[in-house]
Amino acid sequence: MAKKQKSYTPEFKQQIVDLRIKAGKGITELSNEYGVPKGTISTWVKLLSPVKVSETETISMKEYKALQKKIKELETENEILKKATAIFAKNQ
Repeated sequence: MAKKQKSYTPEFKQQIVDLRIKAGKGITELSNEYGVPKGTISTWVKLLSPVKVSETETISMKEYKALQKKIKELETENEILKKATAIFAKNQ
């Protein structure tokens, strides 16, 4: 039988990451204390740890990856619009 996968709230995930980063607790210690697999905690730390983007601003890796994806989408859309503009300009 398949084991039902446990889901965690975003607040809980961030709390675990904060304990890892700010309090300096080890992944094994957090895993034992909260009953969350070590690999899961490692993934949360990678995705939710702050990334410094300027002197005063930080974002999470998850937000950074979402921004990269959005940039690619906008670049693709921009290229399509440039080509469409060129086609319509020839037809006039």
